[in-house]
Amino acid sequence: MTTVIGLASWHSRGSRLSQSFRLCRRTLFTVLALESSADDTCAAVVTSSRQILSNIVVKQHDLHEGFGGIHPTVAIEAHQRNMPGAVRRALEDAKLMMQDVDGIAFTRGPGIGGCLSVGSNAAKSLAAALNKPLVGVHHMQAHALTPLLTAPVDQTPEFPFLTLLISGGHTLLLLATSKTSFEILATTADESVGRSFDKVARMLGLSWGTKGPGAALEDFCRKDTGDVPNVGSFPVPMPGKLAFSYSCLHSSIERYLASTQVPLTEGHRVALARAFQDAAAQQLCEKLTLGLEKLSLRNINPRHVVVSGGVASNLFLRTRLRAALDNYSPNVKIGLVFPPPELCTDNAVMIGWAAMHRFLAGDHDDYSIDLRAKWDISTILDVNSRTPA
Repeated sequence: MTTVIGLASWHSRGSRLSQSFRLCRRTLFTVLALESSADDTCAAVVTSSRQILSNIVVKQHDLHEGFGGIHPTVAIEAHQRNMPGAVRRALEDAKLMMQDVDGIAFTRGPGIGGCLSVGSNAAKSLAAALNKPLVGVHHMQAHALTPLLTAPVDQTPEFPFLTLLISGGHTLLLLATSKTSFEILATTADESVGRSFDKVARMLGLSWGTKGPGAALEDFCRKDTGDVPNVGSFPVPMPGKLAFSYSCLHSSIERYLASTQVPLTEGHRVALARAFQDAAAQQLCEKLTLGLEKLSLRNINPRHVVVSGGVASNLFLRTRLRAALDNYSPNVKIGLVFPPPELCTDNAVMIGWAAMHRFLAGDHDDYSIDLRAKWDISTILDVNSRTPA
């Protein structure tokens, strides 16, 4: 097991430490992690003592904006260009050499198959060449476990907790009973909340900027244009049912725009963006409350709710969820936990941390491990038990 010291103690990448200084170092397990499930090329180094030594994320927004969404072939080619440099930068930022890494983790699924293969092939090749243990990680499990790494010790979520995973690919409400056991309470009947944000941003003609279309829409909602007309509200689908539907919401915006006979003013566009964002948040809040009510009937009363995934960085949504939990449980405060904004969107830090418990238990994957572009999070234990060690 490799030992790691503070970053300031390293003088150069190839430096050697004296034997006496080595004795002062703490023993840690150090993981190099790779993530390439969608359009971000990511590499990071994390340790078993909850240290984030590096976090490299190479965005592709400028490549995909013209397509209105992720173009798989373009994304794969960009991952192939970016992954070697991302790995090199992750090691340099961590002040480590490859031989200092104890294990290598990667996103096994779910995601875009060709994109997943770039991170998978890189991780397996490095692990096999250097005789390092390898662990493949479920992408959404990693999002759910991120607060176990980032939250202050006194605010760390305790099992069982509810987790709301909201991103461009997923909208899931889960009951987490351990690091590997998740019960699906609700999922989307059509498209994810993140994809709905992206589509509406495109309908309103918003530039992606450096953070992507969903973040651009949130910023646009805060814009002060003076004259903002009343465009009404949009309903929450399937009332009383534990299921999400965001296709109907973005379709409502689409129909509204189609029925408008004159070009929209900027104030009118802001009003539509705000109405959409409000309805999107309302649906998440209502389904979260319904999930808590259903669990209470089973005598399960989680004391924490973890919200992660790219949409979790939306500050308007964070405020609405806090209010919804306070309204549901005014006397007993339910903790609402988010990763830092930079760890809400895809990153390799979460992949390394989600793999850590398996590395420490000596539970590794074979170098021939396959990808799972579609992977039900409730089957993690079953899938891993069939993986050669």
